Amino acid sequence: MNTEFWIENWKKNKIGFHQQKINSHLISFWKNLTIAPSSHVFVPLCGKSLDLLWLSEQGHNVIGIEISELAVFDFFAENKLTYSTLEKDNFYRWEAEQLTIWQGDFFNLTANHLQDVEGVFDRASLVALPIVLREKYARHLKQILPAKAKILLVTFEYQQSEMNGPPFSVHESEVHELYADHYQIKLLLKKDVLTDYPQFQNIGVKNLQEKIYLLEPYY
Repeated sequence: MNTEFWIENWKKNKIGFHQQKINSHLISFWKNLTIAPSSHVFVPLCGKSLDLLWLSEQGHNVIGIEISELAVFDFFAENKLTYSTLEKDNFYRWEAEQLTIWQGDFFNLTANHLQDVEGVFDRASLVALPIVLREKYARHLKQILPAKAKILLVTFEYQQSEMNGPPFSVHESEVHELYADHYQIKLLLKKDVLTDYPQFQNIGVKNLQEKIYLLEPYY
């Protein structure tokens, strides 16, 4: 699975991962990060998520990263936002008031791009990646985030043999393997959600859990 996979999915409108409304877990649990409204926050692999708008409406300066030009264009166009673009640092930077999306490869981001970030919302990043990329993703994220940044993480758990991802199954033990060296990990919610995703039931998934974690750096 490479960048072309995601670019082609956007071109073919194969974007079942895109939510048509603001994520309910973001609304319920973002306050657990206890960061100031004016803080900079980061949404990796953001697509055209409406979560970006919600975070901006809370007063945050929002930074996203997305590989697909079409996804970024659609975000600004569908939400009728006036934006400017600039080619910089191997990226195209799309910018509106309190919103910046770096269009390019996540793994090209550096600490300079995220130097003021205090909070991260990862709903569709870790679970979007196969196991061979998740360790690389987590390692890079830890390298580029400021030491104080907290993460709100959403995962799915199911028998991986019952369905090909994405979204992939990321078990609680793997979350600890990936992040426990930098963060205290608190499970905020564990919920059976199979009835909320009939498309998973239709292809044979028998049990599906969604888990919400708060990752707080050690001080």
